[in-house]
Amino acid sequence: MSEPEPSTEARRIAAQARNRVRFEEEALELADQVYRVARRLVGSREEAEDLVQEAYARAFRSWRSFTPGTNMRAWLFRILTNLNVDRGRRIQRTPDMQPLEESDYYLANKLASAAGEEVLEQEHVVERLSQDSVVSALSEIQPQFRDVVVLVDIGDFTYADAAQILDIPIGTVMSRLHRGRRALKQKLAEETMA
Repeated sequence: MSEPEPSTEARRIAAQARNRVRFEEEALELADQVYRVARRLVGSREEAEDLVQEAYARAFRSWRSFTPGTNMRAWLFRILTNLNVDRGRRIQRTPDMQPLEESDYYLANKLASAAGEEVLEQEHVVERLSQDSVVSALSEIQPQFRDVVVLVDIGDFTYADAAQILDIPIGTVMSRLHRGRRALKQKLAEETMA
């Protein structure tokens, strides 16, 4: 096998460098969208920034695995979602060492006492909820439901796109979306009663 000519090798390296730059530019154009989705997946801005940074680091390391002409946004969100799932698993494996106290049952007690109360008017609910309370409520939902709600309701992905990103069937997307919306509604209702 003969060595490639230096000019051929130089052209190949130059073409690869141009492809890398094009990939990075296209990926970075989506940074705001990736951050917005990350912000909905985690509880704080710092965690969202860390998640986005880790997602872009992984994307740039594996840029050759991206197929040009396919959906870059879905590819990046898939990386972001996988990293968030890994993050959630790490958190679940870490035992909570704090003893239970009466204050730990605050929300359950609040729901039980408010079960007979009338549902609040929509304007009153909107007044009481801020974006931070929505983000906080989202962060309290189980990750598998939160991911679907964020992708479909906030990221404006179709059910098929969300299924591809999360690598689950469309029927699972629909059921998790229903359960996630119901859980989010309950969390937001608790927020308005507080």
